[in-house]
Amino acid sequence: MGLSFSVPRDIRTPASLQNIYKEIHRDPGIPNPGHGDLSTWAQQGVFLLNAMLTVEKDQAGGHSRIGWQRFTDAVIKTLSDHKDGLVFLLWGNFARSKKHLINEHKHTVLEAAHPSPLAGNRFQGCGHFRKTNEILSSFGHTPIDWKLT
Repeated sequence: MGLSFSVPRDIRTPASLQNIYKEIHRDPGIPNPGHGDLSTWAQQGVFLLNAMLTVEKDQAGGHSRIGWQRFTDAVIKTLSDHKDGLVFLLWGNFARSKKHLINEHKHTVLEAAHPSPLAGNRFQGCGHFRKTNEILSSFGHTPIDWKLT
């Protein structure tokens, strides 16, 4: 679909996204939508970016050496340089390694464990959805409606 974690409505919701939904239900209290399509978030300006933009089926990380990281690093740096008041959610150690690309004087960086079940339940309790909206409001931006229809 071109959005991290997102899958078409007719595809079973992946485990990482199920954990994201658990956190959204925990805080700010939004119920699981029963599908994995995150297009509604993207339409509100949520930019869901993976470090690698392609992968072969059943070959996680199989395209990690074909140059995607140079491109996605440039995207992150460009957003940081040319926008103001963004909230970057860095989930997992690999995402956290991108922090140096972000100007923290202009933007907010929130870090948490990856939502994958392989990370245990360490993602749960991060409060990133409520915190993101509080930060956006403090910058005078419209908060995200995390509810998916």
